Amino acid sequence: MRASGGVALLVLTACMASGGQAARLVADAMPQTAPAPVAPTSMSFRWTGQLSQGGLIRGQAPTGAVSVTLDGEALPLAPDGSFLAGFDRDAGPSAELAASFPDGSLFRQTLVIAPRAWRIERLDRLPKYPVPDPEFQRLRPPELDRIRAARAMATDATGWRQNLQWPLTGRISGLFGAQRVYRGEPGSYHSGTDIAASTGTVVRAPADGVVILAAEQPFTLEGHLLMLDHGQGLNSAFLHLSRIDVRVGDHVRQGQPIGAVGATGPATGPHLHWSLQWRGRKLDPLLATGPMR
Repeated sequence: MRASGGVALLVLTACMASGGQAARLVADAMPQTAPAPVAPTSMSFRWTGQLSQGGLIRGQAPTGAVSVTLDGEALPLAPDGSFLAGFDRDAGPSAELAASFPDGSLFRQTLVIAPRAWRIERLDRLPKYPVPDPEFQRLRPPELDRIRAARAMATDATGWRQNLQWPLTGRISGLFGAQRVYRGEPGSYHSGTDIAASTGTVVRAPADGVVILAAEQPFTLEGHLLMLDHGQGLNSAFLHLSRIDVRVGDHVRQGQPIGAVGATGPATGPHLHWSLQWRGRKLDPLLATGPMR
């Protein structure tokens, strides 16, 4: 067994938002700690990105590796040895990458996952669940089936290799990971980043991708929903759109217009909700993109 050791290059991304309040929100959302970078060797994993809850890294396997796992889960490994790995909002304090070699030996490397200080709002006078609406109960299950089926699709998209770009710029009005607690019972946390903008503002593809869902009619919660697969298990979802300019199966390029901001679904005003997932793990767009320009 090859001796473990040697940590990889870590490139920390900085996050910015317009306005003083937005800047404070972004500062609150950043990881509390991060490992110090150490020069890699050919026998270690290398990566760039954020080793934190909600973070995404682009990695390079040790020279000669034939497969890679994350906590025992096999990861797609490109012919050049590159791969993706992401860490859910509620990821634990550590994870393990392992590489296997043709002779059957293994190289293991422990990753320290930085915790986050999530924005929590406590509402002690409201119940967690409102009275169920029969129409919502009828419509929601088939919508969820379509979302699950879209995320299960495998495409030839290669956008996962690109540095993600913001689909539009504007005031950040909602942070990933924020959560309400109703009478001591946690509700669902906010699964994306909200960007306030006027209805009709163009939304652009953050990376190359393939359209895997384009809702013809507004969904009950997401409104007009568009989803892109970027490859390697990474996908984007864009909620509350006023219109969708692409169709399922279309290949789109980074920066290409794909729709427009709206307020469809249960939105309090026009904005884009952009969410990222990697193999079912919910990621923070702020950490994946870097500064908003």
